[in-house]
Amino acid sequence: MTGDTPLIEVCNLAKRFGDVIAIDSINLIVRQGELFGFLGPNGAGKTTTINLITGLSRPDSGTIGIAGLDCTKNTKAAQHLMGIVPDESNLYPELSGFDNLCFCASLYGMHRIDRETRARELLETFGLKEAAARKFGGYSKGMKRKLTIAAGIIHRPQVLFLDEPTSGIDVASARQIRQLISQLHHAGTTVFLTTHYIEEAERLCERIAFIVKGKIVETDTVENLLQPVRETKEMLLSVSSSANDLYSKLATAFPHFKFHTVSPEQVRIESASTISIGPLVQFIESQGAEVTEALRLRVSLEDVFVRVTGIELDAIRKEKEKAGGNL
Repeated sequence: MTGDTPLIEVCNLAKRFGDVIAIDSINLIVRQGELFGFLGPNGAGKTTTINLITGLSRPDSGTIGIAGLDCTKNTKAAQHLMGIVPDESNLYPELSGFDNLCFCASLYGMHRIDRETRARELLETFGLKEAAARKFGGYSKGMKRKLTIAAGIIHRPQVLFLDEPTSGIDVASARQIRQLISQLHHAGTTVFLTTHYIEEAERLCERIAFIVKGKIVETDTVENLLQPVRETKEMLLSVSSSANDLYSKLATAFPHFKFHTVSPEQVRIESASTISIGPLVQFIESQGAEVTEALRLRVSLEDVFVRVTGIELDAIRKEKEKAGGNL
């Protein structure tokens, strides 16, 4: 259960790399037991923020507190409380899955019997029991990501930092990892999740911060973020042709609607009231075109993100395609 007690407190955190401002005086609080989403496009500053909070990088200014410990100067003060799963695996390819977990457990001072018992338990939980003796280098991408998460929680940390946990892996593995994250959260682990998959954040997270170009532009619960746009009605129209400035003519003929061109053959319509398809079809046909499909859209966190950040959907979709489109 999420409480009101802050577990992570970041105040005016800033970081530069030469002339580039990576993190621009951000403030955030993550509560005990919360599944907190840190959402933004690639290059927004998500990984840099995790590196600063977890002590892998030093801030230029600002303060970091974890579980009441001041980690600003003493970056190792709270390391025993944290589990860290980077976007790229940091495990050893020449070691087996079992040996990798045992080695990570030894770094946290766990005794041999405890770490071997815990390693077997996690291999079973993560569906990797049959691959326990195989070298990590021979694992698939999805298996590697699961073992990396297992290594991150081998010592039962209070807070788990997950950096793009499902990026670049297959659909089935991504679904399994999301289920594992939900199970960890429900078991009481505080989770700090970075992602540029907006649907993933909407499915998993209780509260979300949007970060763009090193600045946090919005922080709230998913419910509160969605509330204003839920009152908006949306429809996606597919037409046989958009010649002769069809969409600009639609905007003139229906000034109470907002029209957004998705592609030459598609337009998205927004309205504060119910959208009647009949008048739209008649007008489009009068312009020599034909409506081939009309879909009523469910407003999502993606719509909120676009409105808050100004980043268009095409940019987000291109990132998904580069990463493998695993959602």
